[in-house]
Amino acid sequence: MSDLILYGEKYWFSPFVFSAYVALVEKGLTFEERTFDLFTAKDHLDPAFQRASITGTVPTLVHGGFWLGESTAIVEYIDESFPKGQRLLPADPKERARVRQVMGFLRTRVEAIRDDRPTSTMFYARTTKPLSPPARQAAERLLRVTEGFLEPGGSSLASTWSSADAELAFILHRLLANGDPVPARIEAYAKAQWERPSVRRFVTHARPAEYSGS
Repeated sequence: MSDLILYGEKYWFSPFVFSAYVALVEKGLTFEERTFDLFTAKDHLDPAFQRASITGTVPTLVHGGFWLGESTAIVEYIDESFPKGQRLLPADPKERARVRQVMGFLRTRVEAIRDDRPTSTMFYARTTKPLSPPARQAAERLLRVTEGFLEPGGSSLASTWSSADAELAFILHRLLANGDPVPARIEAYAKAQWERPSVRRFVTHARPAEYSGS
């Protein structure tokens, strides 16, 4: 049994589970996967899990007897606890602050995109519904911010790859998967991130044949 356990959800399309999963794979760590049905069985509401995880959400990482929730905290914990191998956040304080800025932005300023382009549309049936006015505004903000963070000709947000690159590519693929307009340079960046081995491992993860969530 692995010393590391990642609790996720059975459809493997949560952007937050994605972030933790990619972090573990980037570090070359062996970990056990445990999944919950968040929509029907709602087995994440099990009192034992709620008590141990405190926040009662996925992803939750267990390292030995230490339980930790929230994807940003998990990424930082993995980076600090397993310093060998690929860094998840840059070593330079200014670059590290910048990618944290991106990660914070993605968690707080693009909810309308998540509402209109749920992750089920990335891995199951696409939608033909146009973006609502709030989602269109959020998409315009996302693309403007991406342009601002990406240096001309740059392939990552910092001087080297970071977890923020994977997270940014994930939300950009909400738009790309559903045929929403994305500038060519940003599309190329998102597609290049999508080919990273750790990301491909999540994207191609086995999933239920049909989606029956809400």
